Amino acid sequence: MLEKVDLTKTMTKEEYKEKMPELETKLGELQRQCKHLGIPVMIVFEGFGASGKGVQIGKLIQSLDPRGFRVFAIKDETKEEQMHPFLWRFWTKTPERGRMAVYDGSWYRKVLINRFDKSTKERDISRDYESICAFERQLSDDGNVIIKLLLDIDRQEQKKRFDKLLDNKETAWRVSKGDKERNKQFDRYQSMMEEMLQKTDTDYAPWTIIEAMDRRFATAKIYTVVIKALAEKIEKVVQAQAGKAASSVVGETQEEGIASAAAKMAAEAANDLQESILAKTDLSLTCSPEEYQKKLKKLQGKMELLHGELYRRRIPVVLGFEGWDAGGKGGAIKRLTEKMDPRGFVVNPTASPNDIEKAHHYLWRFWRAMPKDGHIAIFDRTWYGRVMVERIEGFCTKQEWQRAYKEINDMEKDLADHGTIVLKFWMQIDKDEQERRFQERQKNPDKQWKITDEDWRNREKWEQYEDAVNEMLLRTSTDYAPWIVVEGNDKYYARIKVLETVIDAIEKKLQKKK
Repeated sequence: MLEKVDLTKTMTKEEYKEKMPELETKLGELQRQCKHLGIPVMIVFEGFGASGKGVQIGKLIQSLDPRGFRVFAIKDETKEEQMHPFLWRFWTKTPERGRMAVYDGSWYRKVLINRFDKSTKERDISRDYESICAFERQLSDDGNVIIKLLLDIDRQEQKKRFDKLLDNKETAWRVSKGDKERNKQFDRYQSMMEEMLQKTDTDYAPWTIIEAMDRRFATAKIYTVVIKALAEKIEKVVQAQAGKAASSVVGETQEEGIASAAAKMAAEAANDLQESILAKTDLSLTCSPEEYQKKLKKLQGKMELLHGELYRRRIPVVLGFEGWDAGGKGGAIKRLTEKMDPRGFVVNPTASPNDIEKAHHYLWRFWRAMPKDGHIAIFDRTWYGRVMVERIEGFCTKQEWQRAYKEINDMEKDLADHGTIVLKFWMQIDKDEQERRFQERQKNPDKQWKITDEDWRNREKWEQYEDAVNEMLLRTSTDYAPWIVVEGNDKYYARIKVLETVIDAIEKKLQKKK
């Protein structure tokens, strides 16, 4: 592909001066429209060393309101970044709705420079491409415009630009040893770029090759590409909003009513056939107070030792707790962590997203809370709210919660591929036990804060939540991030099972790492 690019394209100074004012004005206008419509924009600059990425970013942002964008220079990972899955540092740099993020280098460093330097293993390349495509797909589905620009020059031009930089003491530092080596092995590096283009050129995040031998031509083309992408996105959003408004005014047509009824029947039929995991749970399982105290002391002592070993071996752990209201999540988490070093774990209570969190992809706030190597992150409520409460209460669209199963599986696979132990617990109780616990909380002044009117209202939707939970368990329990249904009518039994499960998973991981 790159060998066929016509790198002889140029633009005269006169043409450039005539063309650019209109492009600059248009880009500034489109930025304002994106802000108004809440459209997040990601502009990626990749390409050969000395192809002019920094210069072109500087040209592009001259036409933008500096309050509405941020430029990220992506270099080698810091020590902190190395202790997370490689996409963690990019998830934390995604723009909120209505803002722009410009990347000088990007997540593609993993399959380009790092691959060339052999710090990325060849056996991991295929997996890295899958993670990158999933990352871009999730952001695109969430409304992000992803514009990927690859600046292309030939070997001779690159060598000439390197020599010019090296001749000046003030610019020589910009040419690294790696830059020189990639120029020597230009064809090898170019073939890596070719593969990258083939593997990641998608309809939701396409690549545009910028002929960068002539800087004026490159600037004009970059402006044109960005303007086209933003204008198309704005048109789609405006049309979607108009269609939504018209639909709300006109109401549901007869055909829509028939389709809706058919969809409802299909869903009901699917639920009838769907295996109920929760129904198979044996809630009669118990643990006596004497046995509980004996096991608890032993297991907490073991957990304390294993926590230190996790830190020493730099193994991260992610534990997610979901379950019915009053299902025992807090009690299980408390007993799990009681003897652990508080410097090595964080319990993240998940509430409704705040305004900043709503302005990002729903997984953004969870990525930010993922642990670094050797630490434990515990989530009291998790990203699965997307396919439970948000699904049932109508806080997201059907399309959004349906695609969330794959998005969540992809995120958990990224964590597991990094070496993270990922376990998810569903704390299962029956409806009668929940009512008993609610009544107990209401009678106890010290526990009244735990019960709300919303808890009582949610009981009215028990069957809906049960269907959603069964589907969630079936579609997102994987070998790398399994769901563990905890029989929770007896709190003692539930707490012991959680401890035993976590300990068993850690011991197996440590055994594999030997």
